[in-house]
Amino acid sequence: MLIAANKAVSIDYTLTNDAGEVIDSSEGGAPLVYLHGAGNIIGGLEKALLGKQVGDELDVAVEPEDAYGEYSAELVATLNRSMFEGVDELEVGMQFHASGPDGGMQIVTVRELDGDDVIVDGNHPLAGQRLHFKVKVVDVRDASEEEVAHGHVHGEGGHHH
Repeated sequence: MLIAANKAVSIDYTLTNDAGEVIDSSEGGAPLVYLHGAGNIIGGLEKALLGKQVGDELDVAVEPEDAYGEYSAELVATLNRSMFEGVDELEVGMQFHASGPDGGMQIVTVRELDGDDVIVDGNHPLAGQRLHFKVKVVDVRDASEEEVAHGHVHGEGGHHH
């Protein structure tokens, strides 16, 4: 069975950056299970997997525009510490939900603390980076009607309701 839209796909993968440092991996754990065509994984990897089948192994380099986008300086802002009312200890690396420029929710990460100034970054941590995936297709099956309707895989390795 070939990978196509509305197939439940299981992959083993290792994700590295340009320097070869491992960012994420399924090694030692369960494979990643996703619904193909539903935007569950980054676009560049999904495109590369289209038409593959169980047993196929591939190395994929995904450019930023097909991954988490280019880094945008516009998503970095300086806020006053008073905006974090109820948070006793602010630390670099903390993440918060915030309203994005388009009115939608986004996650911001505290990048720097300078007195009462809190510099936050709304970019994804991997924005602007070329990503390298080493992937092996472990399983491909037809997704259930419910999985297609929900836009994700259910059960082992997938979403649990």
